[in-house]
Amino acid sequence: QLLIVESGGGLVEPGGSLRLSCAASGVSLDFYAVGWFRQAPGKEREAISCVSSSGESTKYADSVKGRFTVSRDDAKNTVYLQMTSLKAEDTAVYFCAADSSPPRSMCVMWDHYPVWGQGTQVTVSP
Repeated sequence: QLLIVESGGGLVEPGGSLRLSCAASGVSLDFYAVGWFRQAPGKEREAISCVSSSGESTKYADSVKGRFTVSRDDAKNTVYLQMTSLKAEDTAVYFCAADSSPPRSMCVMWDHYPVWGQGTQVTVSP
């Protein structure tokens, strides 16, 4: 059974950077597409990025494009979300999720992923 755990969240000043990790255990992440999502207080969960299981395809929401970068290290069974130029509006709980059903070269920006982590808080504030 695949288990995934996010880490790396915290408090950062506007303009700062953080790197979130999505670490898998129980099963190899090699054949899973991974999505990153966030949910701010009082708002719906938002899909912000995804990476295909092959790593060749990545997608980003317009709200983070050019500032966030998703990558994967299958040797470490981990997917990363590098976040730069952080803004107050990036404050949210960040989740990763995994899905083995998409073709290797594809990932989907939707929240119908079957496996979810518990989330990590990111707060951007002076």
